[in-house]
This record gives sequence, structure tokens and C-alpha cells, in this order.
Amino acid sequence: MTEIARQIANDLLEINAVTLSPKEPFTWASGIQAPIYTDNRRTIAFPTVRTHIADGLAAYIKTNFPEATVIAGVATAGIPHAAIVADKLELPMSYVRSKPKDHGTGQQIEGQILATDKVVLIDDLISTGGSVLGAAKAVQRSGATVLGVLGIFSYELPDSAENFAKAELSLHTLTNYSTLVQLANENHDIDQEELSSLQQWRKDPWHWLPAQTK
Repeated sequence: MTEIARQIANDLLEINAVTLSPKEPFTWASGIQAPIYTDNRRTIAFPTVRTHIADGLAAYIKTNFPEATVIAGVATAGIPHAAIVADKLELPMSYVRSKPKDHGTGQQIEGQILATDKVVLIDDLISTGGSVLGAAKAVQRSGATVLGVLGIFSYELPDSAENFAKAELSLHTLTNYSTLVQLANENHDIDQEELSSLQQWRKDPWHWLPAQTK
């Protein structure tokens, strides 16, 4: 557990961007019963948390993608973080819609991405990776190179690893599900039985059963 992973996980818990409920799970749109609900859009309302995120993302890009020429946000939640990071790095910023506009010029990419650009995509949350990988395809269709995808938090679901491998794209998030649930256990927000249940969900979300209510 790195320092930045621990810091961001703690931030998300403190501002209630993440809710853990292993005994009374949430139902996602996909039908999955999930012991976690994440709303990372809350992060933009907290300047200190916002800064921790931007500093972490910018530092990773400087070290791993120094050749980046554009920072692109995935609409909508990735846009504010991409804007702050692009400002820190003094790089152009664009954003990618989930689909082309149905009016005007029908653009999917706003701002400017040229065929010669090397792009880092930023999103707030990675579940299966569908939305951000869709954005990556849009960038690739423009002729530009996608260097990698960065996010704030990942559920670390098996489908995500498989989808990124198929797309031949790298993924890095500042923190992840394993780090967050371990920290919640250390903080006594969840007990050992709940921790075990949460860990089991990540391994096999489609066949997971909620922790027993005492």
C-alpha cells in the first residue's frame, strides 16, 4: 500500500465519496449486487482532496508519460480532474464525450487532439473500463496515440483487467478497492467478517453473497 494510495483512499472515505455496505448491498445498473457505492464527483467539492488527486495524477504522468502532449478527460466526471492536471503540467486539455453530438458538427472530442498527439486519458472511476475504453477508441480514430489511462479509483474487477488487456492499454489508478477496504478495516469501519465478504466480492462479483446480518 503506497503512501498516495493510502492518502486517496482515506480521502474518499472521509468525504463519503465511497460507501461500504457488505450486509445491505447496492444493485448496479448491470444487475450486480455490490457492497460498495462510489461517487467520486464529490471530490471536486473538497479543495484539499482535489489537490491530492491532481498532484498524484500529475506526478505519475511526469514519471511515466513525459512525452504526453494532451491530457484528455472522459465526460463528465473526468473533465475537472483532467483540467486541473493539464494546468499543472502546462499541457493542452480536451475531453471525450460518450458518443458524438447529435447536432452541429457531431464531434465526440472537444478541444483539439491532432493525429500527432500523445494522449493521457483521465477518468474518476474504473469498474469494467467500458466508458474510458470507448473514449480511448474515439481518440485512436482521430489518429492520435493513447499512452495510457489514469483514474482515481478502481474496483479491480476481473472484467476490467481483461478489457484493458484486450485493448492493449495500460491502466493506473491512484488507489483501489483492496487498499480502501483494508484501510476501512484498520479504521474499524468494518469488522473482519465484513472485510472477508468485501474481498470475496471483488474476486467474483456475479456470484457473491452479502455478509450475514447479525
